[in-house]
Amino acid sequence: MTTARPGLDPELRELLAGLPLMSELTEDLLEQVRPYSSTPLEPLLAHRDVDRREITVPAEDGTPIPLTVLSPVRPENSRGHGPTGAPCVYWVHGGGMVMGDRFSQLDIPLEWLDEFGAVVVSVDYRLAPEATGTTLVDDCYQGLLWVAGHAAELGVDPERIVVAGASAGGGLAAGVTLLARDLGTPALAGQVLIGPMLDHRDSTTSSRQYTGVPGVWTGEMNAFGWRCVLAGLPDGEVPAYVSPALADDLSGLPATYVDTGSAEVFRDEDTDYAVRIWAAGGQAELHVWAGGCHGFDALYPQAEISATARRTRTEWLARLLRTRRSPLAS
Repeated sequence: MTTARPGLDPELRELLAGLPLMSELTEDLLEQVRPYSSTPLEPLLAHRDVDRREITVPAEDGTPIPLTVLSPVRPENSRGHGPTGAPCVYWVHGGGMVMGDRFSQLDIPLEWLDEFGAVVVSVDYRLAPEATGTTLVDDCYQGLLWVAGHAAELGVDPERIVVAGASAGGGLAAGVTLLARDLGTPALAGQVLIGPMLDHRDSTTSSRQYTGVPGVWTGEMNAFGWRCVLAGLPDGEVPAYVSPALADDLSGLPATYVDTGSAEVFRDEDTDYAVRIWAAGGQAELHVWAGGCHGFDALYPQAEISATARRTRTEWLARLLRTRRSPLAS
């Protein structure tokens, strides 16, 4: 067992001292923590002029999948973002694939609604262990297809749809992006993968470093989440859409942003994913934040390291959206 590990950012260490940390997760514990894994939406919208729309989209098996659509309110006489419409962020929440809902970590994409006038669509995919196998990523893909098919209705530029997610949502965002590439639809401008959960094998150095110690998300917790998801799959038959690190080919992906912390379980699988995109000739930007634990920028957005990480991510997205904007847009 590897015991040496990078230290936490001093400010984060102080903040985490007040958070009850654990090393393992069980089904009994899951039932206790699930109610605390969502953020109430109303406080996030209280100071924003936003139109909120709740819809459902049928999954492949007919189950209704909820989507929340949040659009900035624009004056009736405003041309908004020109004839091509606004950018869209399709948000996939975190929670180890076993908890959370479409309001979890929603403050992150709402910053992009503020900054870019982006339409934010968040998907409530089904969770493990109740749902298993490819169900979670398929739910997310069906929601994305609805967004692309209703771009005009949403006032969205179909050339500027970005898939983004944190933690498990980052892994599902990566899986959805692989699906969109392989199935030829929809076209995506980019993917933003924030501390993504990419590899069910749980065998990297960083995975070993953060096993056996309490934390925000540990190797033991990660193994539990993956066991819950993979229970619906035959042994040895894990699709890359479920565990994106298994993908043999990472060519043809849209512009990708990956960030992670140096002091977290996903560090090495996230770094490797960016390296493999480069090896396939793709464009990826990678940031490993020294002393960052898992989910640091969502847990403690007031910390200096978090503010820097969030600002850097937003600046990358601004560059991407500028390059994708139609010359006709005003």
